[in-house]
Amino acid sequence: MLQPRLCTRHAQRLCHPIYSPYHHRAYATAVVSTTSTIVEPPPTKDEEPGTSQLVRKYKPRTPGLRHLRRPINDHLWKGRAHLPLTYPRKGHGIGGRNNSGKVVLRHRGGGHKRRIRIVDFHRLRSGVQVVERIEHDPGRSAHIALLTHKETQTKSYIVASEGMRAGDVVESYRKGFPPRLLSSMGGVRDMGMLAAKTAWRGNCLPLFMIPVGTSIYNIGLRPGQGGKLCRGAGTYAQIVGTSDDEEKQIVGRHVLVRLPSGETRKLPKDACATIGIASNPNYNRRQLGKAGRSRWLGIRPTVRGLAMNAFEHAHGGGRGKSKGNVHPVSIWGTPAKGGFKTRKKSNVNKAVVIPRPRNQGRRKRDQGGGKRAAASAKQ
Repeated sequence: MLQPRLCTRHAQRLCHPIYSPYHHRAYATAVVSTTSTIVEPPPTKDEEPGTSQLVRKYKPRTPGLRHLRRPINDHLWKGRAHLPLTYPRKGHGIGGRNNSGKVVLRHRGGGHKRRIRIVDFHRLRSGVQVVERIEHDPGRSAHIALLTHKETQTKSYIVASEGMRAGDVVESYRKGFPPRLLSSMGGVRDMGMLAAKTAWRGNCLPLFMIPVGTSIYNIGLRPGQGGKLCRGAGTYAQIVGTSDDEEKQIVGRHVLVRLPSGETRKLPKDACATIGIASNPNYNRRQLGKAGRSRWLGIRPTVRGLAMNAFEHAHGGGRGKSKGNVHPVSIWGTPAKGGFKTRKKSNVNKAVVIPRPRNQGRRKRDQGGGKRAAASAKQ
């Protein structure tokens, strides 16, 4: 008859005396250790160090929840938008069509009913404004903030900056400095003191009033216009310098700004910008989890050219996965790879000071020349 196996190793561990220096022996009173005994589990594939608290994942009760990832934004307003600052999104423009009904933007159509929020990109209204709440905008990736003017009680929407919460105070200085600010400085305009009092998160300033090295978003391209650049979630630019000549004591007309692409561009000094970083920086970490959520967002499926017929696409037709020994082109026949450019060489963007890096900072011509030079050296 088989005997049950005894756990002798556990019994030896109980009988073995403890001489560990970490063992606390109690004589008169028991000493309670203040160290926590909770052991955190090791990070999984989705919970990388430093990113486990940025994205919320769900228990896979359904297949659509298994790969769903959403940024954690518990501070957002749970109710509806401010109705006077919205209007319905209607018309056949939802399906990517122009005024004559022709499709000019493919893979668009359907989706949930929406209302478009009227966002103030100009920030021309001066005075103290209080942030009433932070809301989700279905028409953009960044969040928006509902502001209430302290004197006139008028409301407006702006693109919220990262870290902005309800109760914060913001102000626009596009029309100049208020008298109360100048009186607090003793009537002397010190640029360092002005920067300390005005360059706060969410404030809108002309570019020449913002200190060098400050992160900005919602940047205008011309004086009097609204913000055009860096309006997406988590985007920001940085002021790297001015065009002033200190030796000749000449005040320049432009400010140098480094964009997220790495391009340095000169902009008019009177153009506007907002201090901070556009909100919702973890937007790029989201995962929809299923095809239905793309349809809810108004995104229709994209069909590969290889899967089409020969009369529908240049890559279509043939037996098997064959694109007919042709170079990759779009559905209209335009070359899709190889650095095909459409800008004329005479049409140079004069505002660009340092162009953005291409091909990881190296040009293909340089790579080819280097290989040929190395081959000739070996010979």
